[in-house]
Amino acid sequence: MTVSWSSYRRARRRSRQAWGILAAAAIAAMVALSWFFTAGQFAAAEPAVSGPTEAPVFDPAWMKAVKPVHPVPAGSALAALDGLAVKGRAAASDYSRDAFGQAWQDVDRNGCDTRNDILRRDLTDVVLTDGSGCRVAAGTFHEPYTGQFVDFRRGSDSSRAVQIDHVVALGDAWQKGAQSLTAGERQNLANDPLNLIAADGPANQKKGAGDAATWLPKNTSIRCHYVARQVSVKAAYGLWVTEAEKDAMKRVLGSCPGQQTVVAR
Repeated sequence: MTVSWSSYRRARRRSRQAWGILAAAAIAAMVALSWFFTAGQFAAAEPAVSGPTEAPVFDPAWMKAVKPVHPVPAGSALAALDGLAVKGRAAASDYSRDAFGQAWQDVDRNGCDTRNDILRRDLTDVVLTDGSGCRVAAGTFHEPYTGQFVDFRRGSDSSRAVQIDHVVALGDAWQKGAQSLTAGERQNLANDPLNLIAADGPANQKKGAGDAATWLPKNTSIRCHYVARQVSVKAAYGLWVTEAEKDAMKRVLGSCPGQQTVVAR
């Protein structure tokens, strides 16, 4: 069979076009997979939920500041993120909660333990137990991670339902620089109001020791504040981020470039 030169050129051109289309499709698939295994998995797994846009940080009327290792840099959270070191995770095999001191101490010396300080800060219509100036018996709040309205009543069930979340999880901190902190600095990190938010117990359990690359609040409205708060804590205590974590943080903060760092004052 004889094929003319013009027919041959047309066939070659169609072949190149077909390969070009296949290459573009492959690149698009790779980009989609990369998005899914970072920020996209959260959007795909959970419906968007609206709720509070930020969580309380500090009440100078009755709280006292906890001294961090470094001052939180003022200004853009994106700029502060760029100032964090980027490294891989250290080993987690020797992690112990005890490395951060006894849970819920009165680190700020205001006469109340940290858990009750945070409950009192984050809840409204707070009722204290009879004869106590610290122990929170009841209150309500617009929970920041799920966007639900929650009634708190002291008891074993309520204590599980409303937990105090470490914004930068202690297990994550241990793998990203906290091993080099002194015992006192780690104790401050675990009790710093900047690093603590009253939250839905199941959501907190699901987060575990996750960072921004593996877990973000279901309430999309608070993600900018949440990530900026993580950046602020890491800057304050000299902790680093992984490459995947930084990428996830940048994606969140890219939607709110005016987001500032968060300071406990």
